Amino acid sequence: MVKQTKNTKEATRLIDRTKTYSPEEAIGLAKKAAFARFDETVELHLRMGVDPRNATQQVRGVALLPHGLGKKIRILVFAQGEGVKIAETAGADYVGGDDLVKKIEAGWLEFDTAIATPEMMAKVGKLGKILGRRGLMPNPKSGTVVAAADLPRVIDDSRKGRVEFKLDRTAIIHVPLGKVSFGEDLLMGNLTALIEAVVKAKPSGVKGQYVKTAVLTTSMGPGVKLDLKPTLSLSSS
Repeated sequence: MVKQTKNTKEATRLIDRTKTYSPEEAIGLAKKAAFARFDETVELHLRMGVDPRNATQQVRGVALLPHGLGKKIRILVFAQGEGVKIAETAGADYVGGDDLVKKIEAGWLEFDTAIATPEMMAKVGKLGKILGRRGLMPNPKSGTVVAAADLPRVIDDSRKGRVEFKLDRTAIIHVPLGKVSFGEDLLMGNLTALIEAVVKAKPSGVKGQYVKTAVLTTSMGPGVKLDLKPTLSLSSS
């Protein structure tokens, strides 16, 4: 059994493990229970009522968090020709083709988001094993493979707080929402945007309960169970 530290025990006492909380209550508790000396990330963990082995029940999408993630996002763009100039003008941190492919093959991964134009995917495809397991592989379904003309929009969205969510092998979705230092209203705005995106991404073939449990936590803090009814009813409209 892992021995709890004094800080962990104090944080755990704040939360009733047998209870579910409204989104507003959960955010407040998660912030109070954060004890690390760094600005912890606030995370949402959803256990989904879908079969991750069934291709028709995959849950994947993109959410634009209105208040960002509280950190600088390093953006890499695989492009050639006119796409290079467009990406550089739009503010991408790294832009290139074969040079970037070779650099990544050699072990360099100092970026947070990778975007590619369609004509580059034949070359980027060889990086699948490296980028795929880190969630960095450009993919048309997640909107990170786009025409050169669309690069400014996608780069801008990434800067603002564009996050991808994807079902893992255990039918769970893990997504960051922001930082503990964010105000509760900012975290609520981000949570609302994410919930709306997940609900919208429900596969048509899914029957029964779509989301089984929802837990809000921080990097080092205890989990806070969310009451599903008010959580799944969140709407920005």
